[in-house]
This record gives sequence, C-alpha cells and structure tokens, in this order.
Amino acid sequence: MLKKTQQLPQEQFIDTDYFIYCLEAIHDIETDKVTEAQKSLEHLSRQYGVASIYNTCDTIEGLETSLNALVLDDHNFKNYEIIYLVIAGEANSICLNNYYYSLQEIAEIFEGSLEGKILHFSNAKILDLDEEEAQYFLDITGAKAVSGYGNKYNGITSSNLDMAFFNLFNEDENMFDVVEELHQKHYKVCKLLDFRLYY
Repeated sequence: MLKKTQQLPQEQFIDTDYFIYCLEAIHDIETDKVTEAQKSLEHLSRQYGVASIYNTCDTIEGLETSLNALVLDDHNFKNYEIIYLVIAGEANSICLNNYYYSLQEIAEIFEGSLEGKILHFSNAKILDLDEEEAQYFLDITGAKAVSGYGNKYNGITSSNLDMAFFNLFNEDENMFDVVEELHQKHYKVCKLLDFRLYY
C-alpha cells in the first residue's frame, strides 16, 4: 500500500529547478506520526529552499506504485535529481513488510525509468555492492549513481549528512565536486558512516 503524506504547495515549485523525492518504508502507512526524515526535509526546505515530496510505503507494490506515479504522472520529474530512500535492508537488498528484495529485482521493476537520477539510501540500510551488482543496477535503470553508507545505523542516523549532501547538490550540479566537498566539510561523519557512491 501507498500513502501520499506531504507535498509542498505547487506554487512553491515555480522558482525551483531541483527537487528531492523521498520514499520511506514504514510499518503502518495509516499512521500520522511525523518521521525524522520528514522533519529533516521540512528543515531543508525552510532553511535552504530545497523542495521535496515525501511518500511512504509498506510493500513492494507500494514502492512500485509510488515511483511509477512519480515517473509517469509528475511533470516535474525531470527536475528530481535525487530519489531518497529511507528503507531498511542488507548490503544488496531492501526489506519491506518483512520481505527482502534484491537491488537486481528493484532494477528490473524500474528498467530504464530512472535516467540521470541519483538514488540515495539513508543508513537505515547498509549499501554494499560489488562492481558487477552496481553496474547492473545502473545499466538497467539508467540511474546516474547509487549512494549510501557502508556502516549500519548504530545509534547514529545519517539524516544530517543526507541533508548536507542534498543541499550541496542545490549549489553545484557536479556529482564528483559535491562528494568531494561533502568529505571536506563532514570528513569525520563520512568516515564514521562510510559514505559511498557507485556510478
């Protein structure tokens, strides 16, 4: 199932040419509890003017419906540089409703539809792909890169570093410059969480 929970008013989008689309996996999409990811995105919007859409899902069908709706129905889709996934899982899989799906399966669901996007995973899941897995995902989906963290959530959430990463993209479109600057400005946290980018 899928529940659309937050979207900034359309008129706020007019001056913005950069958006973040966040999809968070939660246990019960009927809940109205505000998550940390939502709070962080609201702060990013207020403080830095980075617009975002936030959705939740609790099944693979919900994930598919949500991303397909974004790709097919949202006329601003070309402006979404980053798709931000706050979903639990292992090195090469995500977990929804106690079921595990490999990134290979996810790639096949979204074949060719993530052209030029960066998929960024929070440290709710570790991201650990070998070269072949990463290349397969990028080739099949058309995504520009996949980023995330090699170290698990151990009481330290990546959300502040995620927001810093997104805000740097607001200022500079060069992915490599952004990653370099992120490491310069937040070296300790990048090391601690083991920030990684597959491209």
